Amino acid sequence: MNILLTGGAGFIGRWVAKQLLSEGHQLWIVDDLSNGREVNIEEFVSHSGLKQFIKGSILDEKMLEGLFEQHQFEICYHLAASINVQDSIDDPRTTFNNDTIGTFYVLEQCRKYNTKVVFMSTCMVYDRCMDSEGITELHPTKPASPYAGAKVAAENMVLSYYFAYGLPTVVIRPFNTYGPFQKTGGEGGVVAIFLKNHLNGLDLNIYGEGTQTRDLLYVEDCARFVVAAGFSSSVDGEIVNAGLGNDISINDLALEITNDPSKINHVEHIHPQSEIQKLLCNSNKAKQLLNWEPKVTLKEGLKLTENWIQTTGMI
Repeated sequence: MNILLTGGAGFIGRWVAKQLLSEGHQLWIVDDLSNGREVNIEEFVSHSGLKQFIKGSILDEKMLEGLFEQHQFEICYHLAASINVQDSIDDPRTTFNNDTIGTFYVLEQCRKYNTKVVFMSTCMVYDRCMDSEGITELHPTKPASPYAGAKVAAENMVLSYYFAYGLPTVVIRPFNTYGPFQKTGGEGGVVAIFLKNHLNGLDLNIYGEGTQTRDLLYVEDCARFVVAAGFSSSVDGEIVNAGLGNDISINDLALEITNDPSKINHVEHIHPQSEIQKLLCNSNKAKQLLNWEPKVTLKEGLKLTENWIQTTGMI
């Protein structure tokens, strides 16, 4: 198939690209490199399936128009986004433009060519988990940051194209994803940051009390989920979660990594108003509709990520 992958030079995008290429598809990647890095996809440059890497923004309607007109993609995996919660609080305009308006521009091109849209949303749209069974897709949303608000707005546009035009679309909400190629600094990389600091003999700093929990999904499991959503009509018009199904407090995660309580510090939270105290995923819908389940345990995933950081010199 001819497939467009936006945000393909990003952390998760890189693994989605790898799977699509391994399955023999023709792939075009668009990324403005504001979050992504060319080094993430350099191993694919000589792959016959990677037709083009375009350094460009999804806000460039002319560029998108030309790409779709020339290649008439069958699937668009739309991962390009501003993803930093604090940045969205400091500068909501940039996040709204990229995550909501950019998604609208992508949808308009997909509508012209009946291109299936797989829209990457986030677990950050949810209110805290109050149920031991975990967060299902029916759980209340709470846009506690402009990032989450922009994603909810984009989700609604994506689903509206399914109901209004019959365009095959799906909204996917992976929970906190980690693994090789994640940046070891910045938002969302708590596992990578902790592992890097541990390997360098540095302290692990935790925002707030550290009692907040996260459901940590290994990146290759996440990529399998993302790709599967593009090839199954059973999820068209749906919202689908993916997570490990177990949550861990940030305190316990830090202890799992360093095994030394004296190396753990608690610091003032940079955005406590946008913190979600408990995130635990219920992936039953993904199992039923996509036959998807996570394969990598947290312990295995931490080891794989630690090995990658060591062998690549990311420390």
